[in-house]
Amino acid sequence: MKRLQRIAVLIALLFVTAGAWLGLQYLTGNVHEVIAGQFYRSGQLSGAGFAKVIERYQIKTVINLRGASHRQWYQDEVDATTRLGVRHLDFKMSALKELTLDETKQLIAVMRDAPKPLLIHCEGGADRSGLAAVLYLQQIAGINEDIAELQLSPFFGHFGIEWLNGAHAMDESWEKFEDANGIEATGFL
Repeated sequence: MKRLQRIAVLIALLFVTAGAWLGLQYLTGNVHEVIAGQFYRSGQLSGAGFAKVIERYQIKTVINLRGASHRQWYQDEVDATTRLGVRHLDFKMSALKELTLDETKQLIAVMRDAPKPLLIHCEGGADRSGLAAVLYLQQIAGINEDIAELQLSPFFGHFGIEWLNGAHAMDESWEKFEDANGIEATGFL
């Protein structure tokens, strides 16, 4: 019985630790350097938060995956990028809806052509930003698919479990793009 209790305590500690990590990520904007000097990802930041990240990483382009909005968060974001002379682009997508192949190609083109370094963000920095990061790493930076796919993982707050939440649509978008473009796992992981 003591062994089962120890296992239960270890599992509980694991969940508490993971929960604390995810909570900290969301509280701090889930900001991550994907490729130094080139590509960064985050959740929705405040105007001051955008200014801090833009200045710290010398961001030249912010790509908003939430789409244009009349809400205050959007105005704060546009004000921050305008004030700092940073290009601001909107690419509307939903974490709950798969991208078509054409939309996926459009997103890749936007990221490829945007002045670098770029910051791409969605609301939580986990799902839409994760898909964008996978696409950027694999299609633009030429990073191995297995490594790129780590961007769509619980480490960043993404849980692409079909019965758990609708964010599985991001995983499905990537899988369809892989299939359509003959991308195969290399087995490095």
